[in-house]
Amino acid sequence: MKNLVGFRVGEVPYAVDIYRVREITKPLPLLTLPHMPAEVIGVVDHRGDVVPVIDLRIRFGLQPRESRREERWIIVKRSDVLIKKGDRLAGLVVDKVTEVFGAGESQQRGVPEIGKGNESRGIASAYSYKGKLVFVIDVDRITSIADEVDTQEVHKQLQERSEQ
Repeated sequence: MKNLVGFRVGEVPYAVDIYRVREITKPLPLLTLPHMPAEVIGVVDHRGDVVPVIDLRIRFGLQPRESRREERWIIVKRSDVLIKKGDRLAGLVVDKVTEVFGAGESQQRGVPEIGKGNESRGIASAYSYKGKLVFVIDVDRITSIADEVDTQEVHKQLQERSEQ
Protein backbone atom coordinates (compact mmCIF):
# COMPACT_ATOMS: atom_id res chain seq x y z
CA MET A 1 0.00 0.00 0.00
CA LYS A 2 1.31 3.44 -0.98
CA ASN A 3 0.25 6.60 0.79
CA LEU A 4 -0.10 9.43 -1.69
CA VAL A 5 -0.81 13.16 -1.62
CA GLY A 6 -3.25 13.98 -4.40
CA PHE A 7 -3.35 17.21 -6.37
CA ARG A 8 -4.60 18.63 -9.64
CA VAL A 9 -2.83 20.41 -12.45
CA GLY A 10 -5.46 21.50 -14.92
CA GLU A 11 -8.13 18.83 -14.98
CA VAL A 12 -5.68 15.94 -14.45
CA PRO A 13 -5.34 14.24 -11.06
CA TYR A 14 -1.75 13.61 -9.97
CA ALA A 15 -0.14 12.42 -6.75
CA VAL A 16 3.23 12.21 -5.07
CA ASP A 17 4.45 9.65 -2.53
CA ILE A 18 3.77 11.09 0.92
CA TYR A 19 7.29 10.23 2.13
CA ARG A 20 8.66 12.74 -0.43
CA VAL A 21 6.47 15.59 0.90
CA ARG A 22 7.99 17.89 3.48
CA GLU A 23 5.17 20.43 3.61
CA ILE A 24 2.17 21.87 1.78
CA THR A 25 2.00 25.65 1.87
CA LYS A 26 0.33 28.67 0.34
CA PRO A 27 2.55 30.61 -2.07
CA LEU A 28 5.53 32.33 -0.42
CA PRO A 29 7.48 35.47 -1.41
CA LEU A 30 9.45 34.49 -4.49
CA LEU A 31 12.84 35.70 -5.74
CA THR A 32 12.97 35.51 -9.52
CA LEU A 33 16.36 34.61 -10.96
CA PRO A 34 17.59 35.49 -14.45
CA HIS A 35 18.52 32.83 -16.98
CA MET A 36 16.40 30.06 -15.48
CA PRO A 37 14.20 27.67 -17.44
CA ALA A 38 10.63 29.00 -17.66
CA GLU A 39 9.35 26.22 -15.35
CA VAL A 40 11.59 27.41 -12.51
CA ILE A 41 9.67 30.52 -11.51
CA GLY A 42 12.16 31.45 -8.79
CA VAL A 43 13.46 30.46 -5.38
CA VAL A 44 12.20 30.94 -1.83
CA ASP A 45 13.92 31.05 1.52
CA HIS A 46 11.91 28.31 3.24
CA ARG A 47 12.87 27.60 6.84
CA GLY A 48 16.54 28.35 6.11
CA ASP A 49 16.71 26.39 2.84
CA VAL A 50 16.85 27.97 -0.61
CA VAL A 51 14.16 26.09 -2.51
CA PRO A 52 13.72 26.27 -6.31
CA VAL A 53 10.03 26.51 -7.25
CA ILE A 54 8.68 24.72 -10.34
CA ASP A 55 5.30 25.63 -11.80
CA LEU A 56 3.82 22.35 -13.04
CA ARG A 57 1.39 24.14 -15.38
CA ILE A 58 4.37 25.60 -17.25
CA ARG A 59 6.26 22.28 -16.98
CA PHE A 60 3.30 20.46 -18.57
CA GLY A 61 2.70 23.10 -21.27
CA LEU A 62 -0.68 24.31 -19.94
CA GLN A 63 -2.24 27.76 -20.09
CA PRO A 64 -1.86 30.06 -17.06
CA ARG A 65 -4.36 29.67 -14.22
CA GLU A 66 -7.64 31.52 -14.37
CA SER A 67 -7.64 31.84 -10.59
CA ARG A 68 -4.81 31.37 -8.10
CA ARG A 69 -7.20 31.07 -5.15
CA GLU A 70 -6.63 27.35 -4.53
CA GLU A 71 -3.00 27.27 -5.72
CA ARG A 72 -0.67 25.50 -3.31
CA TRP A 73 2.99 24.66 -3.19
CA ILE A 74 4.09 21.16 -2.30
CA ILE A 75 7.62 21.25 -0.88
CA VAL A 76 9.17 17.91 -1.86
CA LYS A 77 12.38 16.14 -0.95
CA ARG A 78 14.63 15.40 -3.90
CA SER A 79 17.02 12.48 -3.76
CA ASP A 80 20.62 12.95 -4.60
CA VAL A 81 23.17 10.24 -3.93
CA LEU A 82 25.99 12.77 -4.21
CA ILE A 83 24.72 14.99 -1.39
CA LYS A 84 24.44 13.21 1.94
CA LYS A 85 23.78 16.15 4.28
CA GLY A 86 20.12 17.05 4.71
CA ASP A 87 17.39 17.08 2.12
CA ARG A 88 17.49 18.84 -1.22
CA LEU A 89 14.12 20.42 -1.68
CA ALA A 90 11.97 21.77 -4.50
CA GLY A 91 8.59 23.46 -4.51
CA LEU A 92 5.91 22.22 -6.90
CA VAL A 93 3.21 24.75 -7.79
CA VAL A 94 -0.10 22.90 -8.22
CA ASP A 95 -3.62 24.13 -8.91
CA LYS A 96 -5.17 22.39 -5.92
CA VAL A 97 -4.19 19.82 -3.29
CA THR A 98 -7.02 17.29 -3.07
CA GLU A 99 -6.45 14.60 -0.45
CA VAL A 100 -4.13 12.05 1.13
CA PHE A 101 -5.10 8.52 0.17
CA GLY A 102 -3.82 4.97 0.03
CA ALA A 103 -3.47 2.95 -3.16
CA GLY A 104 -2.89 -0.79 -3.25
CA GLU A 105 -1.21 -3.05 -5.76
CA SER A 106 -4.57 -4.10 -7.24
CA GLN A 107 -5.24 -0.46 -8.17
CA GLN A 108 -1.95 0.01 -10.03
CA ARG A 109 -2.12 0.44 -13.80
CA GLY A 110 0.47 0.55 -16.58
CA VAL A 111 2.44 3.75 -17.04
CA PRO A 112 1.85 5.51 -20.36
CA GLU A 113 4.75 6.96 -22.34
CA ILE A 114 3.88 10.64 -22.60
CA GLY A 115 6.45 12.88 -24.25
CA LYS A 116 10.21 12.57 -24.48
CA GLY A 117 13.02 14.39 -22.69
CA ASN A 118 11.97 17.80 -21.38
CA GLU A 119 8.39 17.27 -22.57
CA SER A 120 7.97 14.16 -20.43
CA ARG A 121 5.48 14.46 -17.60
CA GLY A 122 7.69 12.28 -15.40
CA ILE A 123 5.05 9.73 -14.50
CA ALA A 124 6.34 7.01 -12.16
CA SER A 125 3.09 5.03 -11.87
CA ALA A 126 -0.66 5.22 -12.33
CA TYR A 127 -3.45 4.09 -10.02
CA SER A 128 -7.18 3.78 -10.31
CA TYR A 129 -8.75 5.70 -7.43
CA LYS A 130 -12.45 6.47 -7.06
CA GLY A 131 -13.01 5.42 -10.67
CA LYS A 132 -10.37 7.77 -12.12
CA LEU A 133 -6.74 7.42 -13.13
CA VAL A 134 -4.28 9.23 -10.86
CA PHE A 135 -0.74 9.70 -12.13
CA VAL A 136 2.05 9.52 -9.54
CA ILE A 137 4.90 11.78 -10.56
CA ASP A 138 8.57 10.90 -10.39
CA VAL A 139 9.78 13.71 -8.10
CA ASP A 140 13.42 13.43 -9.19
CA ARG A 141 12.64 13.55 -12.90
CA ILE A 142 10.14 16.43 -12.56
CA THR A 143 12.51 18.48 -10.40
CA SER A 144 15.69 17.74 -12.38
CA ILE A 145 15.14 21.04 -14.21
CA ALA A 146 15.99 22.76 -10.88
CA ASP A 147 19.53 21.33 -11.05
CA GLU A 148 20.40 24.47 -13.00
CA VAL A 149 19.81 26.53 -9.84
CA ASP A 150 22.90 26.75 -7.64
CA THR A 151 21.01 26.93 -4.35
CA GLN A 152 24.17 27.19 -2.27
CA GLU A 153 25.28 30.27 -4.22
CA VAL A 154 21.81 31.83 -3.96
CA HIS A 155 21.76 31.14 -0.20
CA LYS A 156 25.14 32.86 0.12
CA GLN A 157 23.87 35.89 -1.84
CA LEU A 158 20.72 36.10 0.29
CA GLN A 159 22.81 36.07 3.48
CA GLU A 160 25.08 38.82 2.13
CA ARG A 161 22.04 40.98 1.28
CA SER A 162 20.55 40.56 4.75
CA GLU A 163 23.84 41.56 6.40
CA GLN A 164 24.00 44.85 4.47
